[in-house]
Amino acid sequence: VKFVLTGTLALISRDKAKEKIKELDGEAIESVSKNTDYVVVGENPGSKYEKAKELGVKTIDEKEFLAMIK
Repeated sequence: VKFVLTGTLALISRDKAKEKIKELDGEAIESVSKNTDYVVVGENPGSKYEKAKELGVKTIDEKEFLAMIK
């Protein structure tokens, strides 16, 4: 499962989020493409969020992400 993180995460650090994704055999990638499974949207998301909407990639907020990785 491929995740892209965008914006400021308030509840978990970006590094910790990437660690958790790897622990669960996922992949934290830097750019959004049609092959991206989820874009985790924090505060003040940038162009990655816009790109996700354009491509129809599922966007989730930080709380949804944390619930997925528990």
